[in-house]
Amino acid sequence: MAANDKTNETTSAVPLTTDAAGAATGSAAAAGGGAQEAKSRFNSALDEAKAGAQALRGEASQRAQAYKEQAATKGSAYAEQAKAKGGELAVEGKHRASEALTSLSRVVAENAAKVDDNLGPKYGDHVRNAARGLQDAATHIDTKSYDELGDEAREFVRKNPGLSVGIAAFTGYVLARMFRR
Repeated sequence: MAANDKTNETTSAVPLTTDAAGAATGSAAAAGGGAQEAKSRFNSALDEAKAGAQALRGEASQRAQAYKEQAATKGSAYAEQAKAKGGELAVEGKHRASEALTSLSRVVAENAAKVDDNLGPKYGDHVRNAARGLQDAATHIDTKSYDELGDEAREFVRKNPGLSVGIAAFTGYVLARMFRR
């Protein structure tokens, strides 16, 4: 058996290794074309890595586009829901403002008789006119749509900027005083 072992031995002093394909290769220093072959394999591995990175980039881009479209769709749906809910709340707020003006008009009209007794009929007429004005404002708010009211408010501000700033300042002052307590 010792004789058979010697015939199967290789006489090369270069250690053999196997590559990814399972082929036996020697070290680059021992083989004359080994350095060239190593460079070739390194370049092919590098090209393969670049191709893999390119494929991953393409896949990531496709996924990002899909997520972007999905987010846009959901965003549009949420925007529509918010717009509908905002419209409902605006109509409800308009109705409540109208009711508040109507209630205030009734209170002012009820107190007109007391003003007649205490200050005279001239001042009582002013109070009744104010009550009618409040009732007319309530009716106006009730009959107009939210968009029409917004347009009227913008037009008023364009025509009367000084008065608009004064009203805003007074309203802010009153609200600040109410919430301070």
